[in-house]
Order: sequence, then structure tokens, then C-alpha cells
Amino acid sequence: MGSGLRTTPHVRAQIAASDEPGAVLARRYGVTAPTIYKWKRRTDVQDRPHTAHRLQTTLSPGQEAIVVYLRQALLLPLDDLLAVTRAFLCPEVSRSGLDRCLRRHGVGNLRALRPAPDKAVSKAFKAYVPGFVHIDVKYLPQMADEARRRYLFVAIDRATRSGLRGPEA
Repeated sequence: MGSGLRTTPHVRAQIAASDEPGAVLARRYGVTAPTIYKWKRRTDVQDRPHTAHRLQTTLSPGQEAIVVYLRQALLLPLDDLLAVTRAFLCPEVSRSGLDRCLRRHGVGNLRALRPAPDKAVSKAFKAYVPGFVHIDVKYLPQMADEARRRYLFVAIDRATRSGLRGPEA
């Protein structure tokens, strides 16, 4: 509940159950008479949202569904999605209105939509005795001024992790 509240759900229940006149209850609880009548008419004592029930949006519900689908399927950033929406759905849509639409439908955070990369389980290196050598052969691109392709040989001692590069053949 907010700090500026004058009535709590308990006080509201007392107001609703009371048979006293509205002016008397208003003086007792420090609120206006219309507030007393409001709580007497209501069946519940909880606050209601203060946002509009019918939002004034540029996009129709069908267009909003398309925008949400595009966001989820293509993972487009807001500015790119705005360009697509203006080009194909509704030229009048604003950037802030599109952002509110995405947040309202729970797809406003692009990072949350992207699948988390699978973390590869890293295994500990196997212990080797010195002298166990791993050899890699790398194919180098053939340059325009060369007659044949060249190779790079790399030898790595698995125990010490020291490498040696051989002459290119």
C-alpha cells in the first residue's frame, strides 16, 4: 500500500459495513464523503489499478500480435522492429508506443528472449609426461604469387604446453 493512503482494507471494510451517514464517517476517517460512498458501493476493499482499462494504442490487437511474433521469432532490436512495423504494418507507430507494446506483452527485454548459450562442461586437462607431442598441420591459403599451397606444422608438448613452429612446406 502507498504511504499517502488514508484508508486501509480494514478501514474500508468498516466503512462498507457501517450504517452511519457518509458525512459522519468522512469526518471520523479524514476522507471526503465521495470516498465514503465509493467504498460503500464496492463489494471488495482492495485498490484497483489506476491505469486506463482501454489503452489508446496506434496498433490494433492483431497488429500487436504480429509485432510480438516478429520480436520473438526474429529477435529484432527495437529500432529494427520499428522500421519493419512502420514499413509493413502501421506508418504512424511511435518508438515509445512500440516499446510499451513490447513490454506489455512481456517481450520488451531482448536479452531475456535470446536463448542462453550452452555452457560446455570443461574437463580438467589430462596429465601427461614430458615428451608427448601433439602435431597440428594447418593449411595456409595459396597466394597469387605462389605456385603451390603451403602448410604450417605446429608441435605442442602436452606436458609443458610449449609449442614449436616448423618450417612451412
